[in-house]
Formats: sequence, C-alpha cells, structure tokens
Amino acid sequence: MSPGCVALLGLLALLLPASVPLSPQALPAHQPCVFPQFFIMLLIIFLLELTVVILFFVYTDKIDKYAQRDLKKGLHLYGTDGNIGLTNAWSIIQTDFRCCGVSNYTDWFEVYNTTRVPDSCCLEFSENCGLHSPGTWWKAPCYETVKIWLQENLLAVGIFGLCTALVQILGLTFAMTMYCQVVKADTYCA
Repeated sequence: MSPGCVALLGLLALLLPASVPLSPQALPAHQPCVFPQFFIMLLIIFLLELTVVILFFVYTDKIDKYAQRDLKKGLHLYGTDGNIGLTNAWSIIQTDFRCCGVSNYTDWFEVYNTTRVPDSCCLEFSENCGLHSPGTWWKAPCYETVKIWLQENLLAVGIFGLCTALVQILGLTFAMTMYCQVVKADTYCA
C-alpha cells in the first residue's frame, strides 16, 4: 500500500471515532452519517488500488523501460550529500543480490568517469576494491536480478495483495451493514 493510501486511511481513522458503539441504537444522532462517508472513502481507495494494479499489467513494458532509465539516473546520486538512503540501498542490493549496476557494472563508469565501481560490487569486499580489475566485480545486472527475485516471490506479493483487498472488502461490507441497521432503527442522518 502506498504512503498516500496509508495517510488517507489514517485520516479516515480520525474521522471515525474510536468508540463506535456496536449497537445502532446507541449511536448519537450525528454518527450514522459516518458510515456512508467511510464506505465511499474506502471504496475510492479500493478502486484506485485496483486501477493501479490493472495499469501496471497493461503498461508493464513501458514501466520496465522507464524504471531502468530512472535507476541509471539515480546512480549519479550515489554517494552524494543528502542521499545516504539511496547510497545504502544500492550498496545493500549489490551486496545481497551479488550484482553490479543497473544493466551491468559499466553503468558505474559513467558515474565516476573512470573504470571503477563502488566497493559493494566486489566479489571480495575490501576498501577500494572497486578500483581493481573487472574480474573482481559482480557481473550480474541488478535490475534483472531483482526482477527475477520479485517474479520468484510473486506468490507472496499476490497473497499480500489479496489479503489487503479482503480486509478492505470486509470494511466496505461492515460499514454498509452498520449503516443499514442504523437506517432500519429509524436513526436518520440530520
């Protein structure tokens, strides 16, 4: 779930009082209106997430191309001031996945304007090992290596997505059920 969705859900949590009574008869006169609002907001979030998933599968090739281009641009920020998170991310990915660069280790030559790579690209890590010959560096491209790892773990990602969708559908169902019970008990929105 994106940070924007989390923020929106947090806002919804503020709108919906924490002490919602379980009985519609116990609701104050102004609270029945909260259920349709919550339902509509949750439905909008759910439909936006569904749209993003559909667009992802429709435009997979374009996303692939743009991702590689943007990652190569991001290499130029490696080791610069204010980009410690990016630097650490690249170092961890290259070390854990035993890869170097986006397409291959030569991507780093453009960054450094010389034949060298970060030390996280080295087969055997040591200080300034990225200055040595290409025979001591990982050859695998990080983009393809991480992409293969994600494809191998697609089942787990899919299960997580389905569980999230199930929770949202249950939220929609419960909100509408509570609203229907409130209306049935003749407690209308003012």
